This record gives sequence, structure tokens and C-alpha cells, in this order.
Amino acid sequence: MTDDHAADGAAGAPAMALPFDADSLAAPLETERMTLRPIEPGDSDDVWEYQRLPEVLRYIPWPVRSREEAHVHTLKRAGMRRLAEDGDAVHFAMALRGERSMARVEDSGHRDRVVGDVMVRVSSAADAQLELGWVLHPAFQGRGLAAEAVGEVVRFTFETLHPHRLNAHVDVRNTASAALCRRLGMRLEATLIEDVWDDGWQNSQIYGLLRREWEARADSAAS
Repeated sequence: MTDDHAADGAAGAPAMALPFDADSLAAPLETERMTLRPIEPGDSDDVWEYQRLPEVLRYIPWPVRSREEAHVHTLKRAGMRRLAEDGDAVHFAMALRGERSMARVEDSGHRDRVVGDVMVRVSSAADAQLELGWVLHPAFQGRGLAAEAVGEVVRFTFETLHPHRLNAHVDVRNTASAALCRRLGMRLEATLIEDVWDDGWQNSQIYGLLRREWEARADSAAS
């Protein structure tokens, strides 16, 4: 699975395939149950259904927003289509096939419901590092959907963007996301003590996965 573009070490400095424009995707990503595509303004109603929930906000650094404020937030994230510099991000909507969206679409009658999303953010272009983040509506948890979606985004990210490593920051109380990190082969690298204030100081964890580690797991699964 190795290619010249992603070579590290003696072959040269790490380099990602940036800039990347989400509009350049020939087709959305597909899994067994979902279509993963850049989030769109029309997803606002579906996103609101999980963005407003206290159990979701507990682990994600989103403030409590009104429906109108949440719509503006979705518009902002929908406009984030390009990865080039540190801080740039793209958000992939998790559209569950066969699940009717909360928003009607005049031309087709309905669309598949967005039940969560996966973020890819440039944490260090110079060091070829990307950060992953994800959220899933609690009503759809326990079905393996997060693992299915994030696993596909990890595959796409390594094969298309060629990072040297992926990072994930997880609230230490969020045991489900920590378990997903481990399931994806990510390694717990650090625990940050009292780095987040949330009705008291909370700890967070950093998980990491190197490209060569992902390739070894992918090759092992294919053999």
C-alpha cells in the first residue's frame, strides 16, 4: 500500500496530498449502511436533532445553541470544503440509507437522514498530521455505525491525503469514543490532566495512529 508520495524518513520530509477540495470528490464515500459526503446546508434540521442534546454536548466543545444558531453553524461547516493549512477542516455527514430525513426535499420527497458526522482537520501540515473527530445521534448508537463511518473516513484519509499520522482527542469520560479509537487501532498516547473545564476540571486523552500501522492492519485484514 505504500506509495512514493507518502514516503517518510530518508526518502524526504513528510508531505500530505494538499490542498484537497471536497468538491473534487468524484463520488461520496459508501459503506454498507451509509453514504458519507461533505455536510450540506440542507442537513441543518438533521444536525439540530443531535446538536441540541445535552448528552452530545457533554463531550463535544459546542455551546448550547438555539435552532437558528445551530442552522448558522451548519452553514459554516458546510462551507468548509478545503484542506490546505493548519485548522482547515472538512465534515463528512453520515447519511443513513433508508432512514427518512427530518427535512423534506421538494424534488425527491425525502432524503436519507444525517445521524452524525465525521471531521477531518489539518492539525499540522508541516508534520503531515490530521485530526479526527466524530459525533453520532444517541438514538443510533450501539449499532456499529460510528465504527463503520469513521473506519471508512480513516481509509479514505490515509489512501487519499497521505498523512503520516492521525490524532483524536477524547474526553476521558467518553468511554464509547475511547473504545472506538482502540477498535480502529489507535494508540492511547497521553492523558491531559484537567485541561478542559466542564462543571469542574476534566481530563482528556490523545490517541494516535501512524500510516504504517494502518497499512499493516489493512494488509493483515486483506490476507
